[in-house]
Amino acid sequence: MPSPVHRIVRAWQDSLNSGVVELDRDWKAARPPQLSFGTQCPAPEGIKPASPLTVGRLYGYYAHGADIAFILPVAQAGADGLRDALYVAGDFNGWQEAVGQDEWRMRLVELEGEKVFLWSGEAAKFFRPTGQRFKFVTGEHQWLSMAADAPNAVADEGGNRNRLLDATRTGRHLWRFECAQPLDLSEPVIVSWANSSDDSQVPLAPGPFFYKLHSDLPMGALVRSQDTTFRLFAPRAKKVTLFLCEKLDEQEQAREIELQRRSDRHGTAGVWEHQEPRRLHGWYYWYKVDGVREGAGLFHPDQRVLDPYALATVDRAGPGIILDRDWIGHAPRDFKTPAWQDLVMVEAHVRDLVANAPIALSPEERLGFSGLKKWVESPDFYLHRLGVNCVELQPIQEFDNAAREDYHWGYMTTNYFSPESSYALDPAKASGVRELQALVKAFHARGIAVVLDVVYNHVGEPAHLMFVDKLYYFEQDAAGNLSNWSGCGNDLRARSAMAKRLIIDSLIHFVEAYGVDGFRFDLAELLGLDVLREIEVALKRVKPDVILIAEPWSFRGHIAGLLRDTGWASWNDGYRNFLRDFVHGAGDADRLEYFLKGSPWYFAKWPAQTINYTESHDDSSWIDIITEHGNHDALVPTEADRHRTHLMAAVLFMSLGIPLISAGQDFLRTKRGGNNTYQRGDLNALDYRRLYRYLGTHTYFAEWIAFRRSTLGRLLRLFSRPSEGYFQFFRVEGSPALAVLVNADNSHGSSQLLFAVNPTTGDAFIPLAEAVTSGTWRQLANHERFFGAGTSATSPVERELYLPPLGCGLWTRDT
Repeated sequence: MPSPVHRIVRAWQDSLNSGVVELDRDWKAARPPQLSFGTQCPAPEGIKPASPLTVGRLYGYYAHGADIAFILPVAQAGADGLRDALYVAGDFNGWQEAVGQDEWRMRLVELEGEKVFLWSGEAAKFFRPTGQRFKFVTGEHQWLSMAADAPNAVADEGGNRNRLLDATRTGRHLWRFECAQPLDLSEPVIVSWANSSDDSQVPLAPGPFFYKLHSDLPMGALVRSQDTTFRLFAPRAKKVTLFLCEKLDEQEQAREIELQRRSDRHGTAGVWEHQEPRRLHGWYYWYKVDGVREGAGLFHPDQRVLDPYALATVDRAGPGIILDRDWIGHAPRDFKTPAWQDLVMVEAHVRDLVANAPIALSPEERLGFSGLKKWVESPDFYLHRLGVNCVELQPIQEFDNAAREDYHWGYMTTNYFSPESSYALDPAKASGVRELQALVKAFHARGIAVVLDVVYNHVGEPAHLMFVDKLYYFEQDAAGNLSNWSGCGNDLRARSAMAKRLIIDSLIHFVEAYGVDGFRFDLAELLGLDVLREIEVALKRVKPDVILIAEPWSFRGHIAGLLRDTGWASWNDGYRNFLRDFVHGAGDADRLEYFLKGSPWYFAKWPAQTINYTESHDDSSWIDIITEHGNHDALVPTEADRHRTHLMAAVLFMSLGIPLISAGQDFLRTKRGGNNTYQRGDLNALDYRRLYRYLGTHTYFAEWIAFRRSTLGRLLRLFSRPSEGYFQFFRVEGSPALAVLVNADNSHGSSQLLFAVNPTTGDAFIPLAEAVTSGTWRQLANHERFFGAGTSATSPVERELYLPPLGCGLWTRDT
């Protein structure tokens, strides 16, 4: 009989034949706990304590007798663990104070055949007093994140997640079991006390092995000349039904076909399949998936499920449209994607760009791809006039707007392969496929690369993957609650093998079928460093120059520092926040120097790894944030608002890294003080009349962009980190005003640039070195405008460079 103080907390499989049961505290008896696993495993072959590696992988520590060992598998430590020293830190050693101390450094050893970082010592100080916390940290003070389902995770008052040390859970609360026959994943298994009336029982959940199940077979609806094959990966399903109809109005009479589960051989685990002996191009289809009807991973057998691999869909709920990949074809490869260091980017939304475009369009065309294509092809196309060479489009994969005319930013994806149906003229005929192909081709003809904003960290409604297999595709905590580090309530388990494959396959599809040049990943931190690395490898096999950009944070953490040894660039939120303060004179010259140099080393190991920006979709517009108007409505900006915007543009385009502006920022786009306007098409649509109202500011941006892309601008478009002497800075004591000499050591030729900026409301006099004042300088720009060839004068630069309030200047010389 079990002790009444013991409770079964949870149980999971680590293979089809074995698993682990977790009790609420250590089992002290000499005889192992007597457990029952129901009819599938009535008599387990043996129950024994879980190994130190199993315990350490979950809890981060393992205690035995008077000793304790802190354990971190290399697979959890990631690249930083192998490159840098790792330390155990917590309440017992002052947290950050442990970094650099040999006595707290972990050793790389082999434990049970696996490489782990390990620290061992006496256990007593770690369990007294009770409730002490710990975490693992690198020698560069980077705290390693924990798995979402870490059972001993606790949050502090600042929202930081740490691990808890518990003297009652030291390893003997985890017990391993073995079953003689493989367990059927589609049938529920209940773990309870054997030979006891105690009602303590838990369902047996799939463990880590489950998320490694995968198939290499092609997925989706696969059309050939004589047949169509349907495949769906649903590893826990008990039944999968396919629904087929030739016409959209025949859905109520759709033919029902039961798919067959393939045998788990040759990499086909969890695959359901049916082959129809005819070509079904243009037909409609959906699935229903049945399985266990209770517990955290229950199925909804009446829910229509859109195939995750559907190449087009009628709307967010489906049905999917069967398309022959040969009909879709391949995008032309004649456009050369600009080198990363040469990019000047703009973030834009399909409907924001086209809604008020000053050309003749039908109301339907103003909703999507076809209208935007015509605007791109117009001689007056806004982004062409602005001069950018890359557009980052907000999401165009199928998302969850309820009606076609509804405005939506698109960050609630419901299908990863389908172009957004509401942007298509005839979604029922999959016209969006051809329309998106034509749009990308039109951008390329303009010399503008296309980067897509993609959302793989959570899903929209209906959450089709939830109905394929909730446990496999979504992150959950130990109690089975969906993880919510995205703020949207259903974080995708991107590390599951087939979720990762789904992501990569869909990205490759958009490169090959539509010719896009790259991707910006929303809340990329949630995908995890290892998944991001695999995405990079896979995409570069298909397109070696693919542009890869991470939004490197989530509510869980920030991984820009971890990405510096990869081929990923990151949105630089520190840059954004700094510039907003700097233009009000509140910034620090040291920070400005750091950002002008391209946020080196910690954030960006090479210049184009930082995406420098000051406005994006999910916040108030730049002008509304920095305006002098107290209500943050900059419909009519002040003169100082405009000057501060010019200073921002000058700093942005003088900074190493990739400059990114938001569409309309150059003509002081306002959202009337609103932010997070994800369903406000009226506030977000570009008002091109403002371009002419604030033509001077628009022209100022365009001239900076032209300079950035010019021959002289090459001094700022660097492929690799420059020498330490490349920049020479000059400051005013007690002021954020600053001047910088670019190419000071002439390592990049004879041309030099001198840039100076004064964000204060008083005059600034910046002392320069004598060597800077010698020679002949030609002024290129000030805070109001650029000087054309015939309007700029050559003159000496004074030893004390004068800048008026909210002023800046740019000069060049040849040495």
